[in-house]
Amino acid sequence: MSRRRRPKRREVMPDPKYHNKMIARFINNIMKDGKKSTAEKIFYTSLDIIGERTGKQGIDIFEKALKNIRPNIEVKSRRIGGATYQVPTEVRPERSLALAIRWILAATEKRNEHTMAEKLASEFIAASKNEGASIKKRDDTHKMAEANRAFAHFRF
Repeated sequence: MSRRRRPKRREVMPDPKYHNKMIARFINNIMKDGKKSTAEKIFYTSLDIIGERTGKQGIDIFEKALKNIRPNIEVKSRRIGGATYQVPTEVRPERSLALAIRWILAATEKRNEHTMAEKLASEFIAASKNEGASIKKRDDTHKMAEANRAFAHFRF
């Protein structure tokens, strides 16, 4: 970690189709090896699949899914006197979004459908209904924080 000053946060440019920064961040996280056009194709195809399956706007399902997955509280390890405690801390909104994106992509890759777009669409639909592996991950994080609430006074 730098001792001088905090690095300047980079501004994410909105995506070309919906002009939404959250979608741009999601596409950037899907991207592998700098292939942004492939990542965009996967994401926009998944929104089209969501529209076909549910009859609702794909972007609405996407936003609802991300809102459902975002954690409010997490645990951080804190070493005090030779013992390591899992201390529950509140999550900043930026980190909350980053965790939600990371969790939904991890859950998507473990699904058993043919294409990445189909997997992503299924995970978005499940998460918008408060189901699926990414929601389970959020619930596990909240349970862990609740179980370690006794160590909240070690917050830093």
